[in-house]
Amino acid sequence: MDLYSVAKEKGIKYFLISFVDMFGSLRAKLVPATAISAMQKEGAGFAGFATWMDMTPANSDTLAIPDPESLIQLPWKPELGWLAADLWMDGKPVESCPRVILKRQIEKFKNNGIVAKSGVECEFFLLDNSGEKLYDTQDTQEKPCYDQQALMRRYDVISEICDCMLKLGWNPYQNDHEDANGQFEMNWDFTDVLTTADRHTFFKYMTKSIAEKHGLRATFMPKPFTHLTGNGCHAHISLWDIKSNKNMFADANDSRGLQLSELAYQFLGGILHNAQGLCALFNPTVNSYKRINTVSTSSGASWSPSTVTYSGNNRTHLVRVPAPGRFELRLMDGAANPYLMQAGILAGGQYGIDEKINPGDPLHINMYTEPYEAKEHEKLPKNLLDAIRILEKNNVLRENLGSEFIDSFSKMKYEEWNKYCQSMSDWERLNVIDC
Repeated sequence: MDLYSVAKEKGIKYFLISFVDMFGSLRAKLVPATAISAMQKEGAGFAGFATWMDMTPANSDTLAIPDPESLIQLPWKPELGWLAADLWMDGKPVESCPRVILKRQIEKFKNNGIVAKSGVECEFFLLDNSGEKLYDTQDTQEKPCYDQQALMRRYDVISEICDCMLKLGWNPYQNDHEDANGQFEMNWDFTDVLTTADRHTFFKYMTKSIAEKHGLRATFMPKPFTHLTGNGCHAHISLWDIKSNKNMFADANDSRGLQLSELAYQFLGGILHNAQGLCALFNPTVNSYKRINTVSTSSGASWSPSTVTYSGNNRTHLVRVPAPGRFELRLMDGAANPYLMQAGILAGGQYGIDEKINPGDPLHINMYTEPYEAKEHEKLPKNLLDAIRILEKNNVLRENLGSEFIDSFSKMKYEEWNKYCQSMSDWERLNVIDC
């Protein structure tokens, strides 16, 4: 695909050549269409040290080479085209580039005639411009989930985002007010994991941009308010045979009763086996651990896991099987890097298949009221520091995602943890001032 020809055909004046750094921040350069041919071949230059990549000012330029297949023409600003890019340096892919890492996981499955497909459920809050309080002061119900009145007060924002997804061909199928006051979720069709990760990245940018148009601020922060449910980012996963387009996770004769295949259980076993290590990728901020391992919120439940368990159609577990042929991973939150999230799923699942990991039988209990029934199961890390330490020692993820990435990610997350520890909180002032 020649991007210059596409620009002339579609009336695109500028392109955003974008990449996501290791911390999930979206970076871009605005390139006029007249210069896109050179950029398509050679890439747009960035100083990697100026972003959350483990580089120094002495490193060569980091070149973001756009993927033409990822092109999205902004529905609300059609003179702009957005492109996802892979990072290269000194003639080689950057080992710690999240999109590069995901593509390498995809290739392993492709070599075995398999395509991994996923869908994501992105939750977000709509706040005022300060980011400190909800925009809708009337949204005060104790159980606000699916509240039609609150949903329709934000119809202008939600419908515009949904209209954009319709124009883009994503096939959005439902939008709702979620469990917390001021919280929303929008769902679109599942597809291959790379396309889902690209769309997930763009969805966050689109949601924030359209919210700003309406004088609001959208946040995917895991836990913006201590008394309200946090922002999850649940992922639904399945494997498909490339030749037959058959769902390889489906089995109507499943002896466990969940209509999953043995391959699906092995994949699930790998996820559960590595869940503690994956936590650092799925829950990558200090704030993430205020969402998981938390007490009930004002609505009556946290809707997040604390223990490594799976079940049928039961939302109190880390993994839920809502329908035949797929399962839902409920650990991830809104801060998860879209590419590292999918890469982590595939890395854990591939290990489960290679080693034929048995996940055991599902637990058909309410984990919020009967956690003692799962006392033999592993607990999730309590904070980011513990999660990073576990990730560092996880040889499965190190081998699959690359030691260079694991070391760089861990190094920068340790620095983030230290900065957090050096900051002063209101809690400390209230509780320690009179010591």
